[in-house]
Amino acid sequence: MKYSLIALVLTLFISCSSNNNNDTAPDTTDYVAKNEAEIVKYIADNNLTAVKTGTGLYYVINEPGTGKQPTATSNVTVAYKGYYTNKSVFDQSTSAGISFGLQQVIKGWTEGIPFFKEGGSGILLVPAALGYGNYYYNGIPGGSVLIFDVKLISVN
Repeated sequence: MKYSLIALVLTLFISCSSNNNNDTAPDTTDYVAKNEAEIVKYIADNNLTAVKTGTGLYYVINEPGTGKQPTATSNVTVAYKGYYTNKSVFDQSTSAGISFGLQQVIKGWTEGIPFFKEGGSGILLVPAALGYGNYYYNGIPGGSVLIFDVKLISVN
C-alpha cells in the first residue's frame, strides 16, 4: 500500500509538471519552405537585391567595406539590429557594436559576416535552420526567420 501511494504521487507529480515551457521543447514543424516563402516575400516587399547561398541564407551588401575581411573563425566587432519580417525588433547592439568569435554565434552569422569587409554593412536574412531552428530561444519563437542589419566594425 505504501509503495502504491508513492507511485501514485510520483505519477501525479510527473504528469502535473509536464514541460509545456517552449524554452526546451522543439517545434516539429518543417519550416524550410515556410521560411523560404517568407524571406522571398520580404525581399520583394522591401525592394531588396539579395543573394541566396547554398544553405538558404540570403544577404544584401549595402556597403562592401574596404578593410580586412573575416573568415568563419575570426573574432569580429559588429553593430547590429535583429528583427522579424514584420519589422518587430528582438535585439540590438549599441553603435559601438559587440565583439565575438564567429564560431560562437548562429550559423547564419558565421556564414554571412565574412561577406563583408571592415566598414561594410548590409542585411542578413536568416532562415530558422541557420538561426535557432525549431527551438524557442530567449523570446524568439521556434521556426522564426531572423533579419539582421549589420555593420562590420572590425576584424579583431
